[in-house]
Amino acid sequence: MSRTEKESYPIVLTAVDICEILQISKPSAYELMDRYDFPLIKIGRCKRVLRDEFFLWLSNH
Repeated sequence: MSRTEKESYPIVLTAVDICEILQISKPSAYELMDRYDFPLIKIGRCKRVLRDEFFLWLSNH
């Protein structure tokens, strides 16, 4: 199932969602999430990003 509209994604994205959006591997998604300018939310060991902040960040890069 291919999602094309950003509203079709959950409000809080995971690495798997980022993989699907950018068509990259899971290790690449985690590497991207470790960038200093990435709008990351850490919950314990879990890494998440708010959907709207991710798409804003993506449009600026």
